[in-house]
Amino acid sequence: MSRDKLPVTPAIRALRGHGVAFTEHPYKYEDRGGTAVFSREFHVDEHSVIKTLVMEDDAGHPLIVLMHGDKEVSTKELARLVGVKRVTPCVPETAQKLTGYIVGGISPFGTRRSMPVYMEETIVDIPRIYINGGRRGLLVGLDPHEVVRVLNPTRVKVGI
Repeated sequence: MSRDKLPVTPAIRALRGHGVAFTEHPYKYEDRGGTAVFSREFHVDEHSVIKTLVMEDDAGHPLIVLMHGDKEVSTKELARLVGVKRVTPCVPETAQKLTGYIVGGISPFGTRRSMPVYMEETIVDIPRIYINGGRRGLLVGLDPHEVVRVLNPTRVKVGI
């Protein structure tokens, strides 16, 4: 797939609008393949492939969690840190409505609705991360400090 044929997503527009230097990495999307597919195809450590998870608290307030591809989120610990009883993943329809992206192509950049972002604190320790570019089969590579600059996430330690 040539670079000029890639669609410009709201995430790409947001990154460009904030002056973020990034690279585009299209790959063959596999249903339920997750971050392991990109890691395998591009020969990068899955720890540097960041997943964007849309969740909601017990009152139905949405939030985004950025987590290493090889880790899971302790929703119990996240709920404790956020100060709510419970945090659960959103159903795909809700995640799509909130973000404007299809599950498997959700980016934390350029979402339809502004939501608080929580980022696993060790993500900033990686020199270069790969995160969804706003569609299935497209990740962008960038410096994790740009994620901090653009999204101003709350850093948390909830990875297990």
